[in-house]
Amino acid sequence: MAGQGREPDAGPDEGAAGSADLDEGASGHAGPDGRAAESYRRRVETVLSDLRRRTASTRRDRLRQLRLNGIIAVQAGVAAGLSWLVAHDLLGNTRPVFAPAAAVGTIVSSVGQRLRRSVELIIGVALGVAIGDFLVGWLGAGAWQTALIVCLAVAAALVLGGRGTLVAQAGGTAVLIATLSPVVENLEVPRFVDATLGGAIGMAVVVLLLPLNPVRAVERSVRPAADVLSEQLRAASRALAERDAAAARRALEALRGIAEDFARLREALSGAREVVSLAPSRWHRRQLLAAYADGVDRLNRAALNSMGLLRRLVTLIEDREPAPPTLNLAIERQAEAVRHLRRDFFEGRRPEECRRVTLLAVAEAAVACETGLGLSGTAAVAQIRTVASDLLQATGLPEGEANALVHRVAARTVEFGPAQERPGAAVTERPARQ
Repeated sequence: MAGQGREPDAGPDEGAAGSADLDEGASGHAGPDGRAAESYRRRVETVLSDLRRRTASTRRDRLRQLRLNGIIAVQAGVAAGLSWLVAHDLLGNTRPVFAPAAAVGTIVSSVGQRLRRSVELIIGVALGVAIGDFLVGWLGAGAWQTALIVCLAVAAALVLGGRGTLVAQAGGTAVLIATLSPVVENLEVPRFVDATLGGAIGMAVVVLLLPLNPVRAVERSVRPAADVLSEQLRAASRALAERDAAAARRALEALRGIAEDFARLREALSGAREVVSLAPSRWHRRQLLAAYADGVDRLNRAALNSMGLLRRLVTLIEDREPAPPTLNLAIERQAEAVRHLRRDFFEGRRPEECRRVTLLAVAEAAVACETGLGLSGTAAVAQIRTVASDLLQATGLPEGEANALVHRVAARTVEFGPAQERPGAAVTERPARQ
């Protein structure tokens, strides 16, 4: 407004100084506060990076599960159609309901248990038909007769040691016989024939027509578990480098959740074993699948021993024990070795790189031990060796050879004096025990 004073514009030097102040504020002030702010910014980037990796991994897992479910859906559709066709056109059943239902029940049973579930289905139906037909002819139909028939059928199934499918089919069939046989003629035999037909066709589709690729199923299922193990080892390595006990504890908690991934992996292995046992076109995969199964078992042990390693790291950080950079690098190497194991061994390539990186991790841990470690650090080195032996065995090496390789690489710790002068150094002289 007129007559009102206006503050003078900032000069060039003053504006440049203000801009410099802004830049300094954006990048963090010098001194302890600035270093703390920078540490928090790095932590934010780490958290976001982990979130992006987990999101990408979740999408991949869902896509793999969708592919598997799609195969099962196609198998169920083909089995249902074939069961209806055979029951209607070849056996003359004008209402072929039970045969497609039995075929679908066989297909959607837990992978790896389909043969057993098919046998249980047939036995359950036979049991329900026998008890229901006998008691209806003797006692007649009605509310209390139905209750008694179902009770006896279920009890008989349980006495035979039945679970799930056997008990459900015995009880369900008993209900049908008790309620429908007075008004529907010749229900008993078609029900048993349809159950047998549907179960047989369901197994034929799974074993002969559309068998799963057992090796590919295991490869797809091993990725989530291997990825979790590798990512959490990397997270623990970063936590150790930053002396962040809370981050190390989060990595430990995340690694404990790997049990669900291994449960799904064991289910996939069970289904793969079923396929290579029954499907002639997959018999040539038996030896490879046996090697995969042993590798999965060793990988599971590596994950369990890695939890022990992370517990030691949490204590090491909290107790402010020394942690040379080579200890951090050893853990990073093991994370890299797990990635190589998944890519090489479980995808059909020779696992040479996994073995090399695993032994490099042992060497880095040996150097860390020579540098000087406390009680938890020495225990962490022992855990690194144990995990290394597990990973080497996962690549197909016998336990004795894997332990011998670990011992040979770590022997430098024994040959040089400094490690022998420290308390607890004797731990490094022994090969990792399994």
